[in-house]
Amino acid sequence: MTNEETKKDFIREMVAKDLAEGYCSVPITRFPPEPNGYLHIGHAKAICLDFGLAQEYAHLGAVCHLRFDDTNPCKEDIEFVNSIQEDIRWLGFDWGEHLYWASNIFDFYYDCAVHLIKNGLAYVDEQDRETMRLQRGDLRTPGTHSPYRDRSVEENLAQFAAMKEGKFAEGAAVLRAKIDMASSNMNMRDPVIYRISYDHHHNTGNKWCIYPMYDFAHPLEDAWEHITHSLCTLEFENHRPLYEWVIDNCPVPAKPKQREFSRLNITYTVMSKRKLRQMVEEGYVAGWDDPRMPTICGMRRRGYPARAIVDFCEGVGITKFNGNTDVARLENAVRGELNTNAERRMAVLKPLKLVLTNVPADFEEEVEVIINPEKPELGNRKVTLTREVWIDRDDFMVDPPKKYKRLSPGACVRLRGGYCMICTGYEADAEGNVTEVRAEIIPGTIGANPPEGIKCKGAIHWVSAKYGVKAEVRLYDRLFKDEAPDANPEGFLASLNQDSLTVITDAVVEPALAAAPNEFLCQFERTGYFVADRYDHSAEHPVFNRAVGLRDSWAKMNK
Repeated sequence: MTNEETKKDFIREMVAKDLAEGYCSVPITRFPPEPNGYLHIGHAKAICLDFGLAQEYAHLGAVCHLRFDDTNPCKEDIEFVNSIQEDIRWLGFDWGEHLYWASNIFDFYYDCAVHLIKNGLAYVDEQDRETMRLQRGDLRTPGTHSPYRDRSVEENLAQFAAMKEGKFAEGAAVLRAKIDMASSNMNMRDPVIYRISYDHHHNTGNKWCIYPMYDFAHPLEDAWEHITHSLCTLEFENHRPLYEWVIDNCPVPAKPKQREFSRLNITYTVMSKRKLRQMVEEGYVAGWDDPRMPTICGMRRRGYPARAIVDFCEGVGITKFNGNTDVARLENAVRGELNTNAERRMAVLKPLKLVLTNVPADFEEEVEVIINPEKPELGNRKVTLTREVWIDRDDFMVDPPKKYKRLSPGACVRLRGGYCMICTGYEADAEGNVTEVRAEIIPGTIGANPPEGIKCKGAIHWVSAKYGVKAEVRLYDRLFKDEAPDANPEGFLASLNQDSLTVITDAVVEPALAAAPNEFLCQFERTGYFVADRYDHSAEHPVFNRAVGLRDSWAKMNK
C-alpha cells in the first residue's frame, strides 16, 4: 500500500510534507511502551499509527521500532515485556530486527548528562522533593532558584559521580537541568533529569543506581535510534519544548521531531494504567486478561478479533482534539467482523427439555443446517435430531403475549434445520415452573412448509439431549455502569457494574463446539458471538465467553 492510497490526517500530511521538503528520505517511527503493565485499547491506536505509517512507506524502506522504555526499575517486569510483544504481533504488526531497550544505552544518557553539567546546564540538587516542589511556583508565580543551582561545574561532576557510585540514599539527591525557573511552561523550570533508585532492574541488574527521567531519556532514545517522527499523545504537547531543549543541548546523532495527537478515550471505560493495575491488584477483576478489561489481551480473550480492533482504531482517526468515543462503536466493529467471518453453531444457555412424542424412543435423523448456500464455511453442516432435545427456556411460554413467535401450547414452530412441530402439552412442578415440553413433528416438513391451515410462526435453535455436551458459558458485559467512570465523585470504583459477569454452568452445546480449539470464534445462533476460552476451554470442560450480543442491548435498554 502506498501513502497515496490511504486516507489523510494531519500526521500523515506532516510526514508527506517532511519527505517532500527533504527533512528525511525515509520515515522512521517507534512505539515505546514502558513495561509496567499490559497494553490497552488506547495503546492499540498508537500501534496502528506508528506501525501503520511504516507499512504505508515500506516501499521507501520505512520501519517502526519497538522500544521498551525501561528506565524505571521499581514497576517493570519481564512479564509485561513478553505480553507487549505478543499483543503487537497478535494485532498483525512486527518490528523485525528493530527491537530496542532504553536500558541498553544507559551509558549514553549518562554521558549526555555529564555534557550538560560541563556546559553549565545541569546541577545536583540535594533538597527534598517537597522543598523543590514548593520552589517551582505555579502558573502565576515564578519559581525560586535552588541554593545548589550555582554550584561549580567541578562540584556538580563530583556529586553526580557520587550519585552513580551509590554514595547517596534514595531521594537524597537528583540531577536537574538548568533552564528557566520563570518559564511559563512548568516543565522548563529546572526539571529533574536523573534520580536515585536501588531497585533491581530486569535487564541491567544492579549495575546502575541512577536512572534518567522519561523527559530526558525519551528524546535521547529517539535521537540514538535516528527516529524521524516521534508521535505522542496530547498530554506530551507541553513537554515538547523540553524534548527539543534536550536534543539541542546534548551530543546526539540525529534530530527527531515530536508531534502529538489525541489519545483514545472510550465511554464506560477507564484507560489509566494505574487504575487498571489497581483493579487487578485489589481483585476487582480476575487479572490483566480478564475479558472485561480494556487490555488487548483481555479483548482477545473475550473474543474480539484483532482485525476488528485495528479497523476500529483506524476508523476513529487521528486528530488534535480530545473527545470520547462511544464504546458501542467498538462493539459494532467487533459485531461486523464476526458477522462476516464467524461460523454459526447452536447452543442452549437455559436448557428446557422438549420431547417429540410421535417418534420412537431411539429415533435419530441427520438434518442439514444451511447458513449460507454460497458460503458453506460459515457453518453449513449436518446435525443429529433425536427424540429428546434441549431448547432455550425463553423459547416457550404457557400464556404468550400477542405476536409471540416461539413455542406455546398449540403453536407450530420449526426446529432449526429440521421439522416443523406442534406443541401438544407440557409438565410443570408444584411452583408452576415448566419442566418439560411435548410436541409432535409434522412429517415431510424438512425444508418445506407445514400443511395448509397450519402456520409455522418461526424457527428455534436446539441441541440433541443425547449428543449435546454440557458447557460453561460466561456472559460478559461492560465493566462500568456509568458512561464516564472517572467523573464519579465517589471514585471510579463506585461505577463498577456488579452485573458485568454472569456464569452459566449448565448450558448445552453441539458436540463440535466441545471439540473446537481454544480461541475458536463462532455465533451461537440467535444468541450472540462467543469464543472458546483461551485458557480454560477443553473437550472435557467446554468454556465459552460472550464477545458481544447480536444487537446493542444497552442502547435498546436506554431507549
